[in-house]
Amino acid sequence: MKYTILLLASFAFFAAEASSQCRAFTKRNCLPILEDYSQNDNYNAAVLIPGDAAELDMAFYGGVNYRVVVCSHPVLGAVEFGLYDSQGNSIWENTDGSDHVDLSIENTQQLSIRISVPPSDAALIHEGCVSIMLGSKD
Repeated sequence: MKYTILLLASFAFFAAEASSQCRAFTKRNCLPILEDYSQNDNYNAAVLIPGDAAELDMAFYGGVNYRVVVCSHPVLGAVEFGLYDSQGNSIWENTDGSDHVDLSIENTQQLSIRISVPPSDAALIHEGCVSIMLGSKD
């Protein structure tokens, strides 16, 4: 029992440490990509490994110009992402390797951002931070 509590405490400590490292990475590397767009107040980041996928639903309001940034640690390789409507139809994908997309939304709608980290055949698997940032301007 004593070891179980110690093990759980260790996991909690490392999870908190990974989260703070991800926040620092986001501030240092991702925030500048927004340029003159105002960042929304949400912090969306995760520590991922090769082969992982993630999806995030976000509300986009009509009449607003947006910049969606997906910023990832270089150890993960070329992270792919795309925007999809509520029916799952692709609106945009980063086939050119871009880390952001600028778009103008006419009608308020919910869009999904899907991210996939390419698999790796390396013997040692590294984890890295992936952040999704949403900036807007009228």
